Amino acid sequence: MDQPTVGILHPGSMGAAIAACAAPNAGAVVWCTAGRSAASTVRAEQFGLAPVATLSELLDRSDIVISLCPPAAAEDLARDVAGHRFAGVYVEANAINPERAQRIAALLEPGAIVVDGGVVGSPPVRGKTPTLYLSGPAAATERIEALFAGTAVRTALLGTEVGKASALKLAYSSFQKTSRVLVALAVGMAREHGVDQELIEVASRRTDSYLSEPQYVAKTAARAWRWGPELEEAADALAAAGLPAEMLHAAASTLARWDDAKDDGELTLTDALERLTQP
Repeated sequence: MDQPTVGILHPGSMGAAIAACAAPNAGAVVWCTAGRSAASTVRAEQFGLAPVATLSELLDRSDIVISLCPPAAAEDLARDVAGHRFAGVYVEANAINPERAQRIAALLEPGAIVVDGGVVGSPPVRGKTPTLYLSGPAAATERIEALFAGTAVRTALLGTEVGKASALKLAYSSFQKTSRVLVALAVGMAREHGVDQELIEVASRRTDSYLSEPQYVAKTAARAWRWGPELEEAADALAAAGLPAEMLHAAASTLARWDDAKDDGELTLTDALERLTQP
């Protein structure tokens, strides 16, 4: 049975927990101490990761390397790995756009086999079970799938094209994280006027996620001529409360692309999305 050595780059709260889940199916899981903080050392020790002194040593020992770092550092980190001529499987699991994932693949190939990854969910601790979406060469993605078999990290294969996993991750993140910011703005505006508890009560009557109802996009487009000005009014209310209003101005600007769909009851999801691509 394949028992690869796995190297985890920059083990933060997500990376260290993901790496620890790989341990039962790996020969060893290692991390590089060079340039890392005391907090990283404590975290790695808590998760049972084996330290090595240098990046070169980690790459020499590892059959599989998993990169989980701040998105801005992903390409530079891959460039460092490429400089050492790593020749194993490189899992690019950062929250980066598909084009960057493809650039990283070009940096590392043909020596390494690059798998595009995207983690959706919380770190796999205290009963949490995130999903690691994978796209890239079939043999390599299947190897990563086997690495996490029977662990708290679920895997899902998206095909052989590098960039698909990154696209899914960012598509979901764009909704999830922006919606959290919108919550802050909505509650902030309501609190300014003493109606924040009432707002929460109104919202509690609906628990479904709009993201699970893409068919509603066409209805949104048909109502955009009314909703856009409403959001501009809301933006003015945010500004009056001393809160940032740029997000709602941007949303109103997006709605304006649907102005010519006014009350169009025949509009389809495809039609609505195509209109968004037209300036």
